Amino acid sequence: MASDKNFVDFMVDQMGDAGLITAKKMFGEYALYCDGKVIALICNNKLFVKQTDKGRTYIGKPVESPPYPGAKLYFLVEDKFQDRDWISELIRITYRELPDSKKMKQKKCAPPLTLGVI
Repeated sequence: MASDKNFVDFMVDQMGDAGLITAKKMFGEYALYCDGKVIALICNNKLFVKQTDKGRTYIGKPVESPPYPGAKLYFLVEDKFQDRDWISELIRITYRELPDSKKMKQKKCAPPLTLGVI
């Protein structure tokens, strides 16, 4: 079941105090970005926030679940997203702990080839 755009818009608004929050539709579901970093997914109208150590500490005892079959575990935020201050702080914490997207891309690239002089 695809997520409802109204739910996605509500979540983007709720997290707005954390930074520039945007949503990108992917296969009927959504990836949420904070200042350019993917920080959460919305699947089947449920919010899944990327796991971080400080996020775990902030939540206390998080519910962990994959957003779709075969995915890594995320924090499933079931009701606390109703509290704008709480969810914005979780997103700020998550954002700070996730690597920059440039660093992630550099790790995935093979090192440049060097050619010897003949």
